[in-house]
Amino acid sequence: MLTDKFGRRVNYVRLSITDRCDFRCTYCMAEEMTFLPRQEVMSLEECLRIASVFVSMGVNKLRLTGGEPLVRKNVLWLIERLGELPGLDNLVLTTNGSQLDRFAPALKAAGVKRLNVSLDTLKPARFREITRIGDLDKVLRGITAASHAGFRRTKLNTVMMRGINDDEFVDLVRYAVNHALDISFIEEMPLGDIQGRSSTYISSEETRARLSSHFDLLPSTENSGGPARYWRIPQSESRIGFISPHSHNFCDTCNRVRITARGELYPCLGQNDALQLLPALRSGASDDQLRQIIMDSMGIKPFGHDFTQQMDAPQVVRFMSMTGG
Repeated sequence: MLTDKFGRRVNYVRLSITDRCDFRCTYCMAEEMTFLPRQEVMSLEECLRIASVFVSMGVNKLRLTGGEPLVRKNVLWLIERLGELPGLDNLVLTTNGSQLDRFAPALKAAGVKRLNVSLDTLKPARFREITRIGDLDKVLRGITAASHAGFRRTKLNTVMMRGINDDEFVDLVRYAVNHALDISFIEEMPLGDIQGRSSTYISSEETRARLSSHFDLLPSTENSGGPARYWRIPQSESRIGFISPHSHNFCDTCNRVRITARGELYPCLGQNDALQLLPALRSGASDDQLRQIIMDSMGIKPFGHDFTQQMDAPQVVRFMSMTGG
């Protein structure tokens, strides 16, 4: 098993397969992004090999991220092969939902167990403002398509932004409940040089207090294997989650590492330390040599991050889209 120096077992990898996206969300990217040259991005075969090595080390949960993973050419080739890996119990995908209306049945057939869909608003004009170029109706059709394809417990991810979408939190929960979806509210993270976050930040506690005046929220001990802490609404299957990297970070139970589309292994989202996998892959490293690099990364995995006082002067200057959602 893969264990860090603090005794935490790492059994969850978030693998970015592209830094490109068909949206330009304001909290994730600069308006004018410079994307990686194609030759600096891992091939699908390299992504598969890295995933296979991690699974051989006891990782049983793999989340594909981006950018938007479904804009990657021939992405189903990779997903189908990942779905066949012995020992990989939980293949999941985070998406902006723009491509789900055409990919949902194939994703289900390939072995994807669960979907996370980013959704910050139910208002078309506001959706376009936040995403800069996105079409809300297309995303909502994608969520419906996922349900028709047989996906259950699809989770909405909502980034909380004061003065931008905080007036919709109740409506978003009602949408989730009415469509048998889970929803997680996420504190905005200080990644990338994006100004103004200190004025839009909202804590999980404030949002939960707002929701409690409309819903009877009951604490739950459920765990989906990620950082969300869940609450339940009586007579509903929906779970209401809160991801709190600022106010109540979850570092003491961290079980994950991230791989960027260029093969950088980040043991911690909130730190800059990384090890390079792509040069080893392309120089003919054996699986044992790759395992050693991965083991070495456990030595630089810190106990935790500290996002306090970093909102408008972030310690981590790479954008979220570069790290992997």
